[in-house]
Parts: sequence; structure tokens; C-alpha cells
Amino acid sequence: MNKDQRTLADRVKAALAMLGRTSSLGEDRGDVVAVTVGNHTVVVAEAEVLLRGDAFAERLLANASRDEAALIIVDDVPSRLDSLVAKRIFDVIDRESTDTRLMLALRNAFELLEVRERAENRARWLRRYRYEAGTLIESARDLARERDMGKLLATVLERCRFLAGADAGSIYVVEGTDADVTRRQLRFKLSQNESLALPSGEFVMPISMRSIAGSVAITRKLVAIEDVYNLPADSPFQFDPSFDKRVGYRTRSILAVPLVSAQDEVIGVVQLINKKRDPRERLRTPDDAIEHVVPFDERSIELVASLAAQAGVALENATLYDEIRHILDGFVRASVHAIEQRDPTTSGHSQRVATLSIRLADAVSLATDGPYKAWRFSPSDLRQLEYASLLHDFGKIGVREQVLVKAKKLYPWQMELLRARFDLLHRTAQVQLLERKVELYARAASVTELSQVEEELAIRAGQIEAMWSLVRDANEPTVLPQEASSRLDELGRLNYVDLRGNARPYIDPDELSSLKVARGSLTAAEYREIQLHVSHTFEFLSKIPWGKSFSQVPQIAGCHHEKLNGRGYPRGLKGEEIPVGSRIMAIADIFDALTASDRPYKKAVPVDRALDVLHAEVKDGALDGELLRLFVDSGAYRAVLT
Repeated sequence: MNKDQRTLADRVKAALAMLGRTSSLGEDRGDVVAVTVGNHTVVVAEAEVLLRGDAFAERLLANASRDEAALIIVDDVPSRLDSLVAKRIFDVIDRESTDTRLMLALRNAFELLEVRERAENRARWLRRYRYEAGTLIESARDLARERDMGKLLATVLERCRFLAGADAGSIYVVEGTDADVTRRQLRFKLSQNESLALPSGEFVMPISMRSIAGSVAITRKLVAIEDVYNLPADSPFQFDPSFDKRVGYRTRSILAVPLVSAQDEVIGVVQLINKKRDPRERLRTPDDAIEHVVPFDERSIELVASLAAQAGVALENATLYDEIRHILDGFVRASVHAIEQRDPTTSGHSQRVATLSIRLADAVSLATDGPYKAWRFSPSDLRQLEYASLLHDFGKIGVREQVLVKAKKLYPWQMELLRARFDLLHRTAQVQLLERKVELYARAASVTELSQVEEELAIRAGQIEAMWSLVRDANEPTVLPQEASSRLDELGRLNYVDLRGNARPYIDPDELSSLKVARGSLTAAEYREIQLHVSHTFEFLSKIPWGKSFSQVPQIAGCHHEKLNGRGYPRGLKGEEIPVGSRIMAIADIFDALTASDRPYKKAVPVDRALDVLHAEVKDGALDGELLRLFVDSGAYRAVLT
């Protein structure tokens, strides 16, 4: 070989001929030959080229380091190349090597480059697969977690655009069911556009084959269009360019995918617009769209279809959740209506207590100091408190209606009986005195005697009327003076003889007990019956499967009459044993009971006086002082004042 006078290029050509590969020679400087087979390049160079350390040598070594080419060095003193060992040199052959040796080196070099390329492709594919799979998994988790319809739709559209590299998109929801196709329509819910800030408002459109979204909703098949301005002549749908002209945009590629529920119904359509070569590009002008927009490729279509399948189920779940929430809300409102039908005197009380409770809870969530500075009510917590507040008096359905609506100490029918009794007393006195008067006439009594009978009748009538006035005044649900209480006791000891000759009291013991109530209209037994409504509330609400989000509704509603000092009812809980929601509701309940103007048995208390009563309750250890401070300082109490 040392007498071989062929050039390096000739030797390489001979080796390639033995290799039998289609190749091309690139750079040939005598001491450097570049060989390209397919996408790969192998550089055969004399050692002196690399040992010079000039810019050309550095470029060759850099390409080899980046795996862009394989280097084969020709030299007859390999030891000189020790300094180049770390430079990713593939092989070193001496100048006396045969063509076969060079052929083997070239073959191995190309095979190595091919192996590296396949490995890199697999790595890129794996990275992309992991990235896409991760995105799908993350999206599925986010979609499954979201219950707010608006946020869910925005998330679905955003994730689909992200996976497909779309510049813009819109989402439609199908209204109506397959059972009634005449009422089915598409509602445009929202749009997104990375290049332009565009206003977006909802509107409805018929489901028909004339629109892309309508076609997808009908056929249940996705539609991918390279350029909507060049639709085939037989296309069932059309594209309206008026929007593009109005805003200066250029729509080209479109991908529309159906959102199908678990019940196999199309419930929406996602429409993606303008897939970009580089997602970072912005399509400011129509020319930008021509330059940067490409058709949606198969991989993008597969990914969006996969995400759309998840989104369809998530959208259906959100719809069902929303329906259940509306059903639950309707049930709660209907229950409140039922309560108020039984007790019209407190109409509106439940709603006002709920309003006050939510306002106070909001104030608690905004607190920056005090014992509640770290306390925050989530939207679910607020809804739970609202339901508990609305239903806090539902147990009144277990209380006798006559007790609920009792405006005065005696029931109306009791007062009617008493009125009749006193009328009978008056009439009896009249009859007795008239009988005496007849006797006097029969024995020709004097005028003086007859006048005395008339005076006795007038006195007796006055006494009976005074007794009736005492009963009538005592029946009012105001504070009963001690003198009136004593006079009632005297009245209770009086008897009369009925028509059958039996001695009967002017007022019976039950009537006397009611009339002697010191304040309000309820006897002790009736008050205990009213108190039982809290227990009824808890028992009733506990039978409802509230689910995890509202599991504390029975407890919160059932503790709104508990006091921090343990003097409340029905369980006599103390301090931290009482839920915060119940402590909030207790303040709202008392404030509204004091200030409400719809109670026939009392006048509304002025706001200042009502707040004084609440502060007195705090001083007595019954109410939470910090909550009352927030109630006043935040102005939450004004929420129900007109």
C-alpha cells in the first residue's frame, strides 16, 4: 500500500464500490473527502487536517461531536492522535490499509449513523408521546374535576387548541335532545384567538348540513379542511367569509370534532381554526395565514379526537351536575315555600337569614386579623351554608300550625268561648235582676226598691265588662304587669252556675295559665314544642343524601339555636362544639327576628336596638363576639334592610 499513488478520493471511491451503496462525494480537498449516503455523511480525512487545529479542523470535529457526521482518520502513526480521542472520531486506519479495510470502516460508520438516527427518532417520538400522553392525562384530570360549565368549555377549547397547535377556535353546545329534533339547535358559547382580541357573544343557529359545525353534529364525524376558501364543489357545507373580512383575519385550515356523551349523543362541537407551523407565530394579517398556516395533520386529529372523547363525557357530567344542582336548589326553595305556607307570619325570614349568613361568611373570608383571619369559605362552603340557612326552620312542619301562627296568648277559638262565657254571665245577671224586678212589681214595691235593682244591674254589667277588659288586655303578647297577674288570679277563683246548675270557673286553669304568660304569646309547653322544630329540622335533613359537598347541612341547620355558653337548644352544645356556620346563622337569625316587620305579634325593633341586643347576647356569652364585630364592621347586616 505504501506504493499506492491513488488519491484519497480514489481510495474512497474504490471502497464505496465494494460497499455497493449509492453515494455521492462532497467536499474533496485531497486530504479530506466527504461521503454522503442518504441522510448521513462520513468524512475521511488525513490526520494532519485535524492536528492543524485551524477553523476547518474545528468545524469537522464539531460536526462529529454533534453526531452530524462520522470521522475516519487516515494516518500511519496512530499514536499522534491521542489528543483527538475525545473528539468523537469513529475510526483510524493507516495509510497502508487495504480498500477492504476502508470499506469496512465506511460501512460501520454509516451503520452507526443510522443506528444513532433511529435512536434519536425513537427518543423524539418517546418524548413527544410522553408529552402528549401527559397532556391528555392532565387534561382528563382537569376536565373531570371541573364542574363549572363556563370554565369547562373554556378548558376544553384551550386544551384542544394547544394539542393541535391551532391559532383560534370556537365551541358549540347542542340544545335539545335527539328525541325532539325539531327543537335542536347549536348554541355558540365562546371563541378563542391568539392573534386577535375579538369580542365574543352567545348566539344560536339551526343544526343543518349547511354549516361545518352543524354537519359534524348531524353526521357525528369530524371534518378536516385544508382551506375553507377552496371547498370542493360538492361540499354539503359552506363557509361564510364575512367575519374574516370584518376583522381582517384569514381562516384557512379547520378541524371540527363532535363532543359525544356517554349516552352516545352529540352534545357539542369543537371547531379549531388555523394550525400553525410554529405555535409562537401570530397571524396579524391574511398574508400571515398564507405563510404560516398548514393543514391539520393526522397526529393532531388523533389527539384532538381523543381529548374530545374525554371532553364529551366531562361535559355531560358537568351538565348532569348542573341539572342535579338545579334540582337540589329547586327542592330547597320548594321546601322553604312549604314552611312559609304553614307559617305565613315569618314569610321571607329563611331567605333573609340565608342572605345575612352569606354576607357574614364573605366578611369572615376577607378577615385579615382576629381568630378568623385564616378561615376561608369556598364556593361549596357558601352553598352549603346557604342551604342550611334556607332550611333552618324546616322542622316547623312537625309543629302544630296553631302554635306556629299563635299571635296572642289565647287561640282565637279560646277567645270566642271566653267572649261567649262573659256574655252569658252578663245575660245571666240581667235575667236574675229582671226576675227580682218582676217580683217587686208583683208586690207593688216602691220606686226606690226598683231603682236599686237597676243600679245593681248596672254595677254587675260594669264588673263583667271590667273582667273582660282584663282578659282582653292580658291576651296581648306584651309584658304582663304584676297587678294584672294578681287580678287574673282573683278572676280564676271566681265561679258561676251554668244552665245545668254546675259551678264553673270564669276562666279555666289552661286559659289562666296562658293569660299569665309574662311575655310573648306562648306557654312553657308551647315554647318547648316550638323548640322541638330544631330537632325536627336535623332529623328531616339527615334523611336526605346530601353528598360530600353538603354533608354538614343537617348539622349546621340543627345547631343554629345553640349558644356558646351551653344554654342553647336542643343539645346544649358549647363553644367549639358549635359549627362556625351555625354561629354565623345564629346572629343572622336573631337580627332578622328582631328587625322583621312581618310579625303580627310584635313591632319591628330599630336596627340600633337590635344590634344592642346582639351585643348583650355576646356579653352574656351566648354569641360569638368576633363574628358579631365582622357582622357590624362589614355592614353585612344592611343586606336585608330596605
